[in-house]
Amino acid sequence: MDVTELHPAGLKLIRPRVFGDGRGFFLETWREERYAAAGMPGPFVQDNWSRSRRGTLRGLHFQRRFPQGKLVYVMAGEVFDVAVDVRRGSDTFGQWHGAHLTADNRCQFYIPPGFAHGFVVLSEAADFVYKCTEVYHADDEAGVRWDDPRIAIDWPLEGAPVLSVRDVALPTLAELDAEVLPVT
Repeated sequence: MDVTELHPAGLKLIRPRVFGDGRGFFLETWREERYAAAGMPGPFVQDNWSRSRRGTLRGLHFQRRFPQGKLVYVMAGEVFDVAVDVRRGSDTFGQWHGAHLTADNRCQFYIPPGFAHGFVVLSEAADFVYKCTEVYHADDEAGVRWDDPRIAIDWPLEGAPVLSVRDVALPTLAELDAEVLPVT
């Protein structure tokens, strides 16, 4: 596998080795010792799969007391995936990185604990899979507005995104109480 270190520090883009022929292809989506050696130690304790339609934007979400590291990829379709550093005290606080993840490029995006995460669907639909280093705690979830002007994410949107009621009501970074942010 080929691993590219990204900015802010800790983010990684992974290109797994793909074995293909006329029948199709094969690739490993996870092997503990290889990923740990590349700086993604886990342990991963929960897997999630979501399907969303074009224009759906999910995020930007994080957990306060139980931050999740995530290894994400797309099984069908295309998304623009974003991680924002929300670690209190971080030198790169509020900075973001986005990655185009598709079923065709088979890239994975590693997001360490302490980052807010979100994505927008660019294809008709997308199946999005992620491994998490912490289980989901509904009472611990927090988030930041997808269009926070301080973060200024350059979302590749055509028109207004499709948002959940919860995501519409998320605060900006400036509106968040610093105590809810994960610590570096």
